[in-house]
Amino acid sequence: MAKAIHTMIRVLDEERSLRFYRAAFGLEVADRFAFDGFTLLYLRNQDADFEVELTVNHDRKEPYDLGDGYGHLAVAVDDLEAEHARFEREGLSPRPVKEMGHGGKPLAKFFFVQDPDGYLIEVLQRQGRYR
Repeated sequence: MAKAIHTMIRVLDEERSLRFYRAAFGLEVADRFAFDGFTLLYLRNQDADFEVELTVNHDRKEPYDLGDGYGHLAVAVDDLEAEHARFEREGLSPRPVKEMGHGGKPLAKFFFVQDPDGYLIEVLQRQGRYR
């Protein structure tokens, strides 16, 4: 069977992105590979093998156009309210906590945060299908 191992996003400023992902999710650089023209950084934390791959194109000066296709990365946490408060203290500007149901039952409790390059990340309460 296939196993999901990473997602890749293109970032403009390596240090700014590293600060964000470290502060928001405790992700640290697991590997860094510099090539002619670009650098790949693989970020992870001790709780999961799944990684976020940051691609930094060395000659890129303008922000990336993220287009109009809505996509996001999602992470699950044990205490959503505490994480939301921590994000606020860190100055990460989380959006308000929301709840969503389906078929008359609670499905998800979550908030979104935007990284320095405009990518949205959903932070979900660990429950039900969101483990």
